[in-house]
Amino acid sequence: MPDIPLRREALQQALSDLFAPWVQALGLQVERFDADSVTLRLPQNDQLVRVGGMLCGQAMMAAADTAMVLALIHHFGQFRPCSTVQLSSSFMKPLSGQDALITARLLRVGKAMAFGEMDLSGAEDGKSVFRASTTYALM
Repeated sequence: MPDIPLRREALQQALSDLFAPWVQALGLQVERFDADSVTLRLPQNDQLVRVGGMLCGQAMMAAADTAMVLALIHHFGQFRPCSTVQLSSSFMKPLSGQDALITARLLRVGKAMAFGEMDLSGAEDGKSVFRASTTYALM
């Protein structure tokens, strides 16, 4: 559990302060969070779609990885340097015509490693389209 509870505004500010400009360009917004998860909204954006108007996989993976870093920030109450060691993803169906919600849930956080899972679903229909599991090295 974090030593200092973070507010939504602090997590949103972390997106501006800690991430590369191309990640910031995704337009991610903190929707909600609880003790072990953070949910972000990825707004529809013509820059992130491929043929047929489907959200591209690269944007999904970047949003999921970013959400997990925010879940770790929330867990620790502050940013702690970390690095993605493994990210295994499954694309189950295309997403088009709606925002995406990405929920990153921490499964276990140790001294040197953290483990989590992410789910990306349509903001309007709630259907899951992308799932991932991840491992982070904590520094």
